[in-house]
Amino acid sequence: MHLSDPRFLTTSRGRFAWREGGDPEGAPVVMIHGWPESSYCWEHVAGYLKSGLRIIAPDLRGLGDSERTPGKDHYHKAELAQDVIAMLDALELERFQLVGHDWGGIVAQEVALAIPARVSQMVIMNIAIINNLKGNLEVIKKVRAGSSSAYWYQHFLQTPGLPEAMIPGAEEPWLRHFLRTWSDKGFPEDAIAEYVRTFKIADTPGASANYYRTFNDDAKRWASLAGHHWPMPSLYIYGNKDTVIIPAYLNHIEDCFEQIDVVQVEAAHFLQEEQPEKVAGHMNDFLQAN
Repeated sequence: MHLSDPRFLTTSRGRFAWREGGDPEGAPVVMIHGWPESSYCWEHVAGYLKSGLRIIAPDLRGLGDSERTPGKDHYHKAELAQDVIAMLDALELERFQLVGHDWGGIVAQEVALAIPARVSQMVIMNIAIINNLKGNLEVIKKVRAGSSSAYWYQHFLQTPGLPEAMIPGAEEPWLRHFLRTWSDKGFPEDAIAEYVRTFKIADTPGASANYYRTFNDDAKRWASLAGHHWPMPSLYIYGNKDTVIIPAYLNHIEDCFEQIDVVQVEAAHFLQEEQPEKVAGHMNDFLQAN
């Protein structure tokens, strides 16, 4: 299967894009992308997913073809989750399976936190578990004990005005740096071209930087979730060559779920684009199809 070209809808929260694929009557699977990508990140995985699934892949606010909203408050991850929920309501999706990678994995967790009864199963890929306070503190200590050089881009993006001044006109080398250096086995050129296209949309550098500018406030809120347990069956697929989401992020995650399986693939951060067949294989073993 392949994903459609972007489709658009307007909700009370704004104008958003999404892609769809698979069986229109299949079991809904909502797949949420991360930074600096878009819903296109699921295109190659979709080609290996089993029949009987209906893929709904939103573009998050500020990325893909969704609106670039000024003001960083719109980019708190709980707010981005409400954007997704508004889209699902407009599409009349009551109950669904949920997949998220990178910041999309955080937004997926926020969706599951807001409307747990509507999420039947959850898949998270290469991102922190927001209620894993113990494990995430261990990561912070480990990072601070080293050079922290892998995280330079977060400080760059959090600097007021700097991304807005320096990224326009340099979108392709900016994106290629991350898409190629955060990959272990190469990155598909069609995906790079698509992300360059959407990053050239006006106001994207600032909107995408807001994902990082809101991080500290988000983290303070997540620190209050240490006692939470995800009730839905869950799967964590980990690209084990990641230099940013390091293996320590897996510490203690079994304490955060009622039921969690952890599997690894030989890939770096963008595992769904490096190893789409293997990632889809793990999803096929876990997701329920009609």
